[in-house]
Amino acid sequence: MVEQTPTSRVMLVVIDESAEHQVALRFAALRASHTGGRVAMLYVIEPADSQQWKAVEDLMREERRAEAEATVKRLSELVFEWSGSMPALFLREGKVREELLKLIEEEPSISILVLGAATGPEGPGPLVTHLAGKIAGRLRIPVTIVPGGLTDEQIAALT
Repeated sequence: MVEQTPTSRVMLVVIDESAEHQVALRFAALRASHTGGRVAMLYVIEPADSQQWKAVEDLMREERRAEAEATVKRLSELVFEWSGSMPALFLREGKVREELLKLIEEEPSISILVLGAATGPEGPGPLVTHLAGKIAGRLRIPVTIVPGGLTDEQIAALT
């Protein structure tokens, strides 16, 4: 459980391979810094497509976990630099959408979900599309969608 004071907000950011997650993370960290809140990061290790060979799958799982841990460690240091406090870390295995929704339900301290929107012609990204669609009304927390093309200066001005 994330430690939280009665007035602090915990802003959850999903960490993935997209460029826009960095914008969402910076936004959440600066916002947390200015409001006395905290950042929480969720990294979901998705299962491999092939379950053919158990030994190969186990090795791939170990490699994905090591990569996830290195990414989360590096980003935690950035969050500390930006916000002045270490983020709460959640590392899970499964499908991103499912694990995200489970975490939001299981962790009552999470009060805001911060997502970065992709800037490409494909749209804002699958997670933003999914959560801004039919499921949005069923979430117990608000979702902040940060445009992926914001500069550091723009983020600082907004937070």
